[in-house]
Amino acid sequence: MRQFVVIGLSSFGYHIALQLAKNGCEVMVIDINKDKIQEIKDYVHEAIVADASDKETLKSLGLEKVDGVIVSLGGEMSSSLLTTLYLKELGIKEVIVKVLNEDHGKIVNQIGASSIIFPEKDMAIRLGDTLSSANVLDHFQLSPGFSLLEIAPPKTFIGRAIKNLKIRSQYNIQIIAIRELIPERFNIIPSPDFIIKDSDVLVVLGRDEDLEKLKKL
Repeated sequence: MRQFVVIGLSSFGYHIALQLAKNGCEVMVIDINKDKIQEIKDYVHEAIVADASDKETLKSLGLEKVDGVIVSLGGEMSSSLLTTLYLKELGIKEVIVKVLNEDHGKIVNQIGASSIIFPEKDMAIRLGDTLSSANVLDHFQLSPGFSLLEIAPPKTFIGRAIKNLKIRSQYNIQIIAIRELIPERFNIIPSPDFIIKDSDVLVVLGRDEDLEKLKKL
């Protein structure tokens, strides 16, 4: 069982803790607010009232063996920075920090955060990418320059087998899955002989510049 610690029960912290617990992870939550701890304690493995920006408090909790720590301290940038610093000093390898702005992100990167989350910006970019193309159903950026798209098949794909589309050679992308709506099923790494239907949803992986070309087909 994977073990995670969520520090700070902002809206983001609260919901990530619940989702991790729902997915079968062992979750410890830490917040200085007793009411927030009371609200979530029945849904997680352990809920602690504590000031995580205090180094000795963090030391006493024995977090060294957890799979990851998510720092989500709302509007408290100074507390977020101190907590991130102390977690790295304690040897926590996977420290994920929710940041308030670009400067906050730059500083926690310098401290050594494994990754940063800027929920409002990330969601705005994702929604913008989805809305800008009528045939794009969802858009996930995997890393700078590479994305995963859920996309309705272009008209030129419909009724044709994957192997005949020469997708990798012509478009430099990969179809990694197909979500069929009729009948309802999910095909991971579909067969080259799979015939694409107009009711299918393609899950494709590639460089952003190549995916942009696909969107325009």
